[in-house]
Amino acid sequence: MVYRSRLTRIAPRLSAVVLACLGSAWSLGAQAAPKTVCTVTINSADERESFQRHLPAGDYQFVELVQRGQPDWLASARRRGVSCDVLVISGHFDDGTEFYTDRHDDREFLTVHEMQHESCSTSGNGLFSKLKEVYLFGCNTLKSDPRHVAAGEILRSLTRAGQTPAEAERTAAQLSARYGQSNRDRLRHIFKDVPVLYGFSSKAPLGRYAGPLMERYFKTAPAGEVASGRPSQTLLGLFGPTSMIAVPGLTDADPHAAFRQDMCRLVDDRTTDAQKVAFMHEVLQRDVTEVRMFFDHLERYAASLTPSQRLVPAVASALREIEGDSQARARYLQFARDADQASVQTRMMALARQFGWLTPAQEQAEFVQMIAQRMARGSVGRHEVDLVCSTQKERDGSLATQLLALGPSRPDTVAHSAVLACLGSPEAHERTVHALTSAQDEDVAIAQVYLRHRPLADVAEVRAVTTGIGRMTAAGAQVRALETLARQRLADAQSLQAIASLFPRARSLDVQRAIAGILIRADHKMLSRADLARSLRQHRLRSPDGHDVIDALIRVLQSA
Repeated sequence: MVYRSRLTRIAPRLSAVVLACLGSAWSLGAQAAPKTVCTVTINSADERESFQRHLPAGDYQFVELVQRGQPDWLASARRRGVSCDVLVISGHFDDGTEFYTDRHDDREFLTVHEMQHESCSTSGNGLFSKLKEVYLFGCNTLKSDPRHVAAGEILRSLTRAGQTPAEAERTAAQLSARYGQSNRDRLRHIFKDVPVLYGFSSKAPLGRYAGPLMERYFKTAPAGEVASGRPSQTLLGLFGPTSMIAVPGLTDADPHAAFRQDMCRLVDDRTTDAQKVAFMHEVLQRDVTEVRMFFDHLERYAASLTPSQRLVPAVASALREIEGDSQARARYLQFARDADQASVQTRMMALARQFGWLTPAQEQAEFVQMIAQRMARGSVGRHEVDLVCSTQKERDGSLATQLLALGPSRPDTVAHSAVLACLGSPEAHERTVHALTSAQDEDVAIAQVYLRHRPLADVAEVRAVTTGIGRMTAAGAQVRALETLARQRLADAQSLQAIASLFPRARSLDVQRAIAGILIRADHKMLSRADLARSLRQHRLRSPDGHDVIDALIRVLQSA
């Protein structure tokens, strides 16, 4: 009884001591584990610096993931065991493929594919696995417009399969919804299960404007709001006029969650190459319209397979399975030949060769046949010229001969001549160069595309073009021709003098600026600098928008 009485008397004090110790331990633990704010500073540091100034050092720690000069800094952070509670990315994102900088002294960037790889290759202990919030300071980061829309060839394939036009339209809409991959969708897929993603549905403010807005936010926001996993109405109110919105990351309940699973199966580090190739085969056995919508992922993974990886027995076996699938091959090639865009058809045929479905000679024959068919339909323009010139760099004259033998080419059409010139025809080259000084703006534009790939051959060509430009009367076409000549880096004194003599006669400010664009790139020793500067000052047309390249050229001439 005495023992129990003493225990009863000291129990409250023991409890108090234990609770005090536990409280102290809890407090120390909280201090020892502040929330981690990871920053990816690609362009502006204003946003990161605002977070650092206002978040208490005892509650938040900062880790800059970008390591200048280290190409794999994202993967390196994961290997070091970094796990983020908050992620702040600052960079341009206009085209939706990567965050990048506009600073000439910096070449850092972060691609969507790298982020997909990081997101898919970890489970509960990765860089992104504990995120509560992501701040995406870049234009169009949460833009909802689909990047891929079911094109005409998909509708035609669905109707060939027996669907009515109305059914085909509905199916195409469903495919676009699932595979459209808007910027918003892709970033929601990357930051799966993250409660809050902040970003911009269109234009975003530059860092020097976003920084002060963040300063105002931190002065009015409740303490502890950052990393709470709840959308901040204060932040959205401040940035609302600049298109900021907040959305959650994808969850397993999302109707398109299966697409993320498919995408991850090709980028997850934990999956072997043999398993990835087998999955590619599984996709190729689906309806060909799904293959088309998933094409970018198939193409990227197939291109990543090195010769040594392809020789691994399990991988080689899986590739042979694809090569031997005649039904998948037939469906795929039929669809590829019907593609609306020549670039898509070319890419699909290149992938078919990688699968062993076409030999290199067969792929080349498919390419020539595609161009011939488009010539016959009258659908060859700048994009086709650019495609042929960029893919046929060897200029094999036999391809031009094959194309001529097929019959549809019309040498009097500039686009046809440019295609034949890209394939190695000397006569077509002459006709295309001559078109640069045409009165037709579209002809000049096609010649401009051609000469981007195949520069002027010699001084005689340069002088002929220069003389032709001097006779042009349409200002828009003349500007195009001058801009094309500027890219040739003129080093012929006679041609430079001829271009300089055009300046006083020009009746368009754009033409004068295009002339200055040529001369500012040239070797000024070939010109009478004092006379040229005097001519520029005397004859220049008034600029409505301040200093321009003409002023810059005058300064260069005077300083020389």
